Amino acid sequence: MKRFRLSRRSLLRGAGGVAIGLPWLEAMVGDAYGQSESRAKRFVAVFQPGGTVLDKWRPTGSTDDFVLSPILTPFEAVKDKLVIVDGVDMQSAVGEQHQAGIVALLTGTPQSPMHGQFSAGPSIDQVIAGIASAGLPRKSIELAVRWATGKSHGRLHPINSLTFADDDNFSPMPPRIDPVDTWDSLFGTLEPGDPDSTKRLLARKQSILDFLDRRYQTVSARLGARDRAKLEEHLTHVRSLELTLANDLGSEVSSGCAAPELVDTSDYNPASGLNSSDDGSLKDSSSDAAIPKVGKYFTDMIVMALACEMTAVATLQWSDTEAKHTFPWLDLSEHHHFYQHDGGFRPAECEKICTWYSEQHAYLLQRMSEVQMGDHSLLDESIVLFGSELQDPPSHGKNNLPLILAGNGGGLQTGRYLKYSGESHNDLLLAILRLFGDERETFGAARYCKAALTGIA
Repeated sequence: MKRFRLSRRSLLRGAGGVAIGLPWLEAMVGDAYGQSESRAKRFVAVFQPGGTVLDKWRPTGSTDDFVLSPILTPFEAVKDKLVIVDGVDMQSAVGEQHQAGIVALLTGTPQSPMHGQFSAGPSIDQVIAGIASAGLPRKSIELAVRWATGKSHGRLHPINSLTFADDDNFSPMPPRIDPVDTWDSLFGTLEPGDPDSTKRLLARKQSILDFLDRRYQTVSARLGARDRAKLEEHLTHVRSLELTLANDLGSEVSSGCAAPELVDTSDYNPASGLNSSDDGSLKDSSSDAAIPKVGKYFTDMIVMALACEMTAVATLQWSDTEAKHTFPWLDLSEHHHFYQHDGGFRPAECEKICTWYSEQHAYLLQRMSEVQMGDHSLLDESIVLFGSELQDPPSHGKNNLPLILAGNGGGLQTGRYLKYSGESHNDLLLAILRLFGDERETFGAARYCKAALTGIA
C-alpha cells in the first residue's frame, strides 16, 4: 500500500477562508519544504506616482545598520518592520513612459497591443488573492484617491491601471474611488459599537473552527500512531482557541475588527477626473484639499477590512501616473507632473511630495501594527509593498526603483536595507509570491525573470 504523504505547507481550510496549519508529522518526510516558514496571510500594495529624488530617498549605512534618508524619515517609528529594496530595475516596463511603469509594477509584463496596451498577465495581488482570500467574502479590494486625472479624463486607461485580473483576459480592474460608497459596501452591516455585529463574526469563527476540527479527524484516521498523537495535541490547541473565542469578547474578533469612524467627505468629488484637462490646467481646489483626509479614510478602511477578514488582499493608489492635482496642504499650487518634468524638474518640490507620501505609508503600517490578531499584530502576518511607476522623474528612468517591503508575513526578516545591482523587479515579485507559498519559477514575462530575488524569501 502506498504510504500516505502530506506537504509541510498543508493547510486545512474551512468555510470563510480560515486555515490552520498542521504540525510537523512523519508523513511529511521527504517534503522539500519541511523546514519552511509559514505562509504570509495578507497582502497590501500601495502605489505612489512620479518616482522619487534618489539621493534624498536612499538610506545610508549597511544592511542591518542603516540611517533613513530625508524622504524616508517618516518611517522611523516602524523602521524595524521595513525592508528597503535598492538597486532593482523594472526591466519589464516596455511601452509608453508612464503607462509601461504602472502596468508592469505588479504584473512584470510589458504593455500588450493585443490587450489594448494593458497587461498580458495578472497582477501579483490577484494571484495572491487566489491563495490568501479563498473562502473570504471578497477576493480583494482596490481603492484609489484622486484617480484618473489628466489625459485619462476619469476613465480606465493604461495610464492609471495598477491591478489586473487572474483570468484569461487579464482584465484591468478599476479601483473604487467613492469613499461614501466604499464605506457602505464594506461596513454598512458592521455598526461601530454594535455588540450584535461582533457576535455574528464570533459565531462565524466558532463554526469554522468546529468544521476544521472534523477535517482534522479525517486526516488523523490516515496517520500512524505517533503522528496521531501529535495531531491530537495540535487539536487541543484548536479547541482552546475556540473556547477563548467563546468566553472572551475582547479577543481577536472584537479587538481587531470594528467599522472605521464615518468621515464627512462632502467636499470631495470622487469623479473629479471626468472634468480634468490634459495639461492639468483645470483645478478642483476643494477635492484636492480633501486628499489627505480621504486617503487616511481609505487607509483605515483597508486595515479594518483585513482585520475583519472581509478579504486578505488590498491595493491603494495615490492618484495615477498623471497625478494632475494640486497639493494645497503642502503649499504647492501646481500638479505633480509639473514638478516632475512638465515645468522642468523641481527636486525640492518633488522631495516634499515624496516625504508626504512616506508619512501616509507610515500611517498605514502603524495602524496595521496596532491591530492585534491574538498574540501578534496584523502587520506581523502581512506583506506590504510600496512602489512607483518610475524612479527618475525628468528622464522617466526605471532603474533603482524606489521599493519598500514591510511586515513579517511568511517569515520576512525586516529592519534591513538590501542593495542589489540591477536585478529585475520581476524577481522581486517572484520572491514575494514565495512568501505566500507559491513556488512558480517565473512571474510576468519569463524573459525578465532569472530567479527569486535572494535575501527576500
